[in-house]
Amino acid sequence: MSADSAQAILVMAVATYATRLGGMLIGGYLPKTGRVRQALDALPAAVLTVVIAPAVIAGSAEMIAAALALVAALRLPMIAAVLVGMGSVAILRAFGL
Repeated sequence: MSADSAQAILVMAVATYATRLGGMLIGGYLPKTGRVRQALDALPAAVLTVVIAPAVIAGSAEMIAAALALVAALRLPMIAAVLVGMGSVAILRAFGL
């Protein structure tokens, strides 16, 4: 591992823990109702979208898997839809797509 890679990992680790610490410190002061609550409820789906979006445009297997996961998300709980997406991309890649 190069020094640049180690430094990048260390910086990301510090940023991750700083974010968690900040959330614990100010979380108690945030309103538990209204728009803040709605925004916090929408946050996991927004983060998941940001993480997955670049991978979806990377290839045909990813696009097909994303479509299958989207259909699954309309009918199944979120974790099941994620598993459908992961499983389908693995199968599609195994078949060379």
